[in-house]
Amino acid sequence: MKENRLTTKKLVIIAMFGALSGILMHFNFPIPLMPPFLKFDLGELPALLGAFLMGPAAGCLIIAVKILIKLFLGGSETLLVGELANLIGSLSYVLPAAWIYRKITTKKGAVLGMTVATFFTAASSVLGNAYLMIPMYANVFGMQIEDIVAMCQTVNPYITGYWGVLLIGIVPFNLVKYGATSGVTFILYKRVSRLFKSMNIEMLPEKERSKKVQAE
Repeated sequence: MKENRLTTKKLVIIAMFGALSGILMHFNFPIPLMPPFLKFDLGELPALLGAFLMGPAAGCLIIAVKILIKLFLGGSETLLVGELANLIGSLSYVLPAAWIYRKITTKKGAVLGMTVATFFTAASSVLGNAYLMIPMYANVFGMQIEDIVAMCQTVNPYITGYWGVLLIGIVPFNLVKYGATSGVTFILYKRVSRLFKSMNIEMLPEKERSKKVQAE
């Protein structure tokens, strides 16, 4: 019975975190000099906190709920292309960070996980956008790749070609977005973990630490 109650609590928290992620994703804005089709938001913040506290699977569920909530609140302005890109980016950020933190359940492990995840997401976004997301975006809106390059040049004259969009636009955007998310997560994590303790919810890092102590 106790285990079932804990599981129910976690499912409720996953739903709440997912709803908060969806709301945060809804409040977005462009960043100067970055491609205009990219919008900054902190939607991954609750997902990363949830993944740190309850494990990577919880993070994935929060991300899924986030996308559904965002679609419910505002629909899709990009015929789901933007939501697909957000889903891929969120998973590529949250999963590596949570996996590393699960292996190294310390403050240094959390920082390492978020740092690796930020750079991994920025690097993987180059291939993902070059060969999937931007061509899909162009196809959906009946545009040519040259049109997207021109669109980006209007906000950043240093972007002079397709790879300029990727390396000067998309990579810095992801570094800023996920770097900021990591910083806020680092500030809030202890406060949220104390709340979990007060609610008698077993957190994954503490469970992993107890296993290590027993093994020793």
